[in-house]
Amino acid sequence: MIRPATNEDVPEILSIYAPYVENSTATFEYDVPSQQEFRQRFQDITAQFPWLVWEEDGIIQGYAYASPPFSRTAYAWCAEPSIYLRPEAQGRGIGKKLYAALESILDRQGYHVLYALITAENESSIRFHQKMGYETTAEFPNCGFKFNRWLGLIWMEKRIKTVHSPNAFPKPWPAIVQGAKSFSNILDNLSLSYL
Repeated sequence: MIRPATNEDVPEILSIYAPYVENSTATFEYDVPSQQEFRQRFQDITAQFPWLVWEEDGIIQGYAYASPPFSRTAYAWCAEPSIYLRPEAQGRGIGKKLYAALESILDRQGYHVLYALITAENESSIRFHQKMGYETTAEFPNCGFKFNRWLGLIWMEKRIKTVHSPNAFPKPWPAIVQGAKSFSNILDNLSLSYL
């Protein structure tokens, strides 16, 4: 049920993301990106980071990906995971499985610290991340303005490696996941299935 996202998935992925932009505070983005803009975003991110989808009966029910939380080289071992699910896919354990696969790949790539930035009123996402081992490290009250009101931000952190001095930069995810067999092996280690 989990597989790497492809360029052909972009329209369906965008259709999942759009309602979050238009109707929720889960993202601070105001306008739904155009398909061209979102496709470019997808290509930029997947050059380095994993982007996974959960598919059932040919329909993508949700997706998870990681991106860089900061731009300076010293932060190269940090990643920011994100996840978006269709409403009907929520509460079924899909998010946990997508995150587990995503984190396993990020660990193999060489990332050390994961950061989740969550709108303070998004209690279900905060609880989800707590269950996944994230801890709150900072709170930023009233830092975002959307739907004509101020919103706070919760910064959560999970350390997946404790090496004091890394000996290499994280590898691009295509170097870790080389084809269906290696991706299948990663999921097998997590007791998950591959499409």
